[in-house]
Amino acid sequence: MLALHPRNSMESLPEMDLAPDHIVVGGSGDDDIIEQDSSATAAPTAASERWRRLAEYASVGILFFINLINYMDRYTVAGVLDQVIDYYHLKNSQGGLLQTVFVISYMITAPIFGYLGDRYSRRAIMGAGVFFWSATTLLGSIPPRDFALFALLRGLVGIGEASYSTVAPTVIGDIFSGPRRSSMLAAFYFAIPVGSGMGYIVGASVAEALGAWYWALRVTPVLGALAVLLVLFVLREPLRGASDGATSMGPSTLKDDLRSLVTNRSYIWSTLGFTCVTFATGALSWWAPSYMTHALELYNRDGEADEGRVNRIFGIITTLAGIVGVATGSALSAHFRKWSVRADALICGAGMLISVPLLFIGATIAHRMPTVTWVLFFFGMTAICLNWSIVADILLYIMVPSRRATGAAFQILISHLLGDASSPYIVGLIYDAILAGRTDVSAHFFSLQYALFLPVAVLVLGSLFFVVLSWHIVADREDCAALTRGQTDQSGGETDAGQSLPNGAGGDRGCLIPDED
Repeated sequence: MLALHPRNSMESLPEMDLAPDHIVVGGSGDDDIIEQDSSATAAPTAASERWRRLAEYASVGILFFINLINYMDRYTVAGVLDQVIDYYHLKNSQGGLLQTVFVISYMITAPIFGYLGDRYSRRAIMGAGVFFWSATTLLGSIPPRDFALFALLRGLVGIGEASYSTVAPTVIGDIFSGPRRSSMLAAFYFAIPVGSGMGYIVGASVAEALGAWYWALRVTPVLGALAVLLVLFVLREPLRGASDGATSMGPSTLKDDLRSLVTNRSYIWSTLGFTCVTFATGALSWWAPSYMTHALELYNRDGEADEGRVNRIFGIITTLAGIVGVATGSALSAHFRKWSVRADALICGAGMLISVPLLFIGATIAHRMPTVTWVLFFFGMTAICLNWSIVADILLYIMVPSRRATGAAFQILISHLLGDASSPYIVGLIYDAILAGRTDVSAHFFSLQYALFLPVAVLVLGSLFFVVLSWHIVADREDCAALTRGQTDQSGGETDAGQSLPNGAGGDRGCLIPDED
């Protein structure tokens, strides 16, 4: 059984009574906490520097791998959704409810793990979480006769995944800074589209090869077992705030954390914008394969379509769109941030707005020109994916290190509560309502088409939220810098934004932020 300790071995270094021949220094730039022998030179040797860099990149690689199987597991069921619906004799709304149950448990437990992640060993939290989600996924692959029990098991998977998603980006934020932090976050978020696409592909392929949908759920638990070992024995956990030059940054109270979140305008608007992203992607990821299956049934005129092939194509498109989108978003951010930090918010908003006509036109012509629809879906999803790593980077430079996991957790709660926890179910309800009991292929296609126009429209709202974010992001990143440096007003412990200073906040550089406008 894994025990949680308030300080792991690295984090406890500044508080230990060290022998005279050891010192602990605060890193600068990308440097982390370094323990040196006083007889050695101040500068690390070339060999030790290489090993340190290798350990940093290995840590990101491990986190990428876990994020990959995280999203792979999440969308494996979507890849075999029609088979699950047939197996349990479900309505379309009940099929969407599977994702809703998963996301509800995921978002409800995220704040708990965010609170723990700012105070206890993140490595132990992640190891326990990966083990739990792998075990519950494996149990779900032995399908119970009762659909409610299967849905419950999918909900428990969400608890395990919440423990990882809330703290992993903060580990990267504490290892790297500046442009390297942005690059490593982009690499980390490549796992979202790649894992999602692999979920569709593996789910459909394994089910087809072995003759039953539940075999698809037995792939990620094996990979999860490997991930647990990597987390516990290889992953390097840095000191909180190490990349920001902090030698000791303890947690503040939960009350102060929550007050900090609700008074941070950039946090509010970025969370609302990202909520629109999750609403749209959640609904599209869940229902688009079924929609294209119905489109091909109409296009082929014989009512036949290869569901497995549709899922594989959609998985490949999702993967490629995510890779191109995340890479492009990160590159655009690095380029335009030189002139204005507002560029981050505007890139996110522009990507969402560009995706709207592409997805709308693609959906309306799917039954006449399915190949063109696939192309338009690719570019539309690429535009949406511009924001994945940028939103995470924004959170890191508007939140002090000791509150980042809590901030990420509540962002997960809000974005999923109002986003992909509800959107698959809402689209399923609209689908059933328009369908009104009809069974012909044409009725299924057009009913689902009209239902999918809702998430496309929500993308317009999200782009407006990111525009509003651009009005506040400069001031809020400066407040974050002042907090981390320990700059307070004379009234004691408060900034102009009303955020209280975390316990032990310090360091010589503050938040890693882009250049001024």
